[in-house]
Amino acid sequence: MQQANLVNLPENYHIRLWIYHIVTWPQLSYVVEDSKGRIIGYVLAKIEEESEDKTADIHGHINSISVLRGYRRLGLAKKLMLLSQEAMASVYKAQYVSLHVRETNKAAIGLYRDTLGFEVADVEKGYYADGEDAYMMRLNLESGP
Repeated sequence: MQQANLVNLPENYHIRLWIYHIVTWPQLSYVVEDSKGRIIGYVLAKIEEESEDKTADIHGHINSISVLRGYRRLGLAKKLMLLSQEAMASVYKAQYVSLHVRETNKAAIGLYRDTLGFEVADVEKGYYADGEDAYMMRLNLESGP
């Protein structure tokens, strides 16, 4: 997973973050492999830690998603997102899922908004290390019975 992150994205996480997510929320992160067992895509997700506001909705957050360039436009990112969202709702009873995306990442915005139904909830100025703004996007989830 970390290798796909390093190859595709300018934001890279320390190995401790990967391990923490996998140990703490094992149901929420997924990988896709090619026929040789190499990871070609992943989604890394979590449930937001409890805040001091005990009435706040439980919600999930997509930390990172990536698919290697040669495997894009095959529906893999959509499938990864749907698997993670389904687990957020069914396992943790999350009310919604959020994510951040660069304002200039038109392909990702199209996936999140047009394919998955996310909406821009806010703009976070200077969110990324290089100073680029991020859209904070949100999608309401339907929790099971």
